[in-house]
Amino acid sequence: MAGTDDKRTLGSSSSSSRWRKPGARYGPGLEKRSSECQKEGPCSSSPSVWSKKAQQQMVTPVQQSKSEGSLPQTVTQVQPLKSVDSPPQMVTPVQPSEFVDSLCQMVAPVQISDSLDSRSTSCTSESVVGSGPGAAPFDIFRGVSKCSVEVKRSLLDINREKRRAKELAKSANALQHLRPGMVLLKNFLKPDDQVKIIKQCRELGVGTGGFYQPCYQDGAKLSLRMMCLGKNWDPDSSSYVDRRPFDGAQPPKIPEELTKFVKDAIDAAHAFLKQSGGQGTSNPLKEIPPISPDICIVNFYTTAGKLGLHQDKDETKNSLAKNLPVVSFSLGDTAEFLYSDARDETKASKIKLESGDVLIFGGQSRHIFHGVSTITPKTAPTYVTEEAKLRPGRLNLTFRQY
Repeated sequence: MAGTDDKRTLGSSSSSSRWRKPGARYGPGLEKRSSECQKEGPCSSSPSVWSKKAQQQMVTPVQQSKSEGSLPQTVTQVQPLKSVDSPPQMVTPVQPSEFVDSLCQMVAPVQISDSLDSRSTSCTSESVVGSGPGAAPFDIFRGVSKCSVEVKRSLLDINREKRRAKELAKSANALQHLRPGMVLLKNFLKPDDQVKIIKQCRELGVGTGGFYQPCYQDGAKLSLRMMCLGKNWDPDSSSYVDRRPFDGAQPPKIPEELTKFVKDAIDAAHAFLKQSGGQGTSNPLKEIPPISPDICIVNFYTTAGKLGLHQDKDETKNSLAKNLPVVSFSLGDTAEFLYSDARDETKASKIKLESGDVLIFGGQSRHIFHGVSTITPKTAPTYVTEEAKLRPGRLNLTFRQY
């Protein structure tokens, strides 16, 4: 037994010689050292003594670092005892390079750029729709990505923004007489009404005859999405027809609530012209004749959308002869609107059309050239983007009487 062998080995010299094995090499130096070990405790020089303390000294515990950046430092090399008498088979040396390699195989490195690229590709919320004839209707609602974190404004902030819009509608600059027959009603559409209009357009836009990207026979496409109400406007023939040529869809009718908004806007313009006077406002009804809108073109501009200078001259001769006005609603991001008597952008006047603005041009201004040069991103009110869920861009409704 090991314990018995220890006692015999640590005895006197005469006693040790009695238990000495044949061929064993014991010398005086070793016996003296054994005596010292008897006082101090078990000694590593003895081949039969292997204490737990010695094992703890031989193996340095591996301490894992809390920092991921110091991964190679988490492996501490095990140093065997320097004693030549220690059994080599009891300590298996650890190869740091092999161990680190195994860790690298177990833990996949994080590639930030690849992760972001795959995220933007697989989690995109905007599908390619409404890009041409026969495509699925374009949805003006912004999609919600499963991988994105949406930060919403508080209800307090939204209500504060609504109150500010109502105050601006009552300010001195709320009504602007731009030129004879042309009136701008700033913030005329109330915030809640804007939300209703956007939701109505979205409901109609995803159905039959909804939003699509108009194009010409030569392949050129307009930089917007369009939906017609009442009658369909064909860009190739520049005329109104009952059905869309490419799919035979019949345009939806104009909701009565939208017609009421148009009437209220014209009444407000008449009251403003009558009160303000000047610039040929002796007869407001002649300057801006009243209309019963039966057609409406709804355009959605992305933040990169635009529309060149043009005239609205495809209505009937009777409508054009009476100079019946065009009533335009702006919703969403702010647009830079151009207008001029000539088709020359360098000579055109510019105004900003913000969400809730209503622009009316009829009478002497009925045949002006007009267009949209730019859309300013991230200028839409919060109630438009969060309550109405309108995607980034501008929604524009232009009412006319055919």
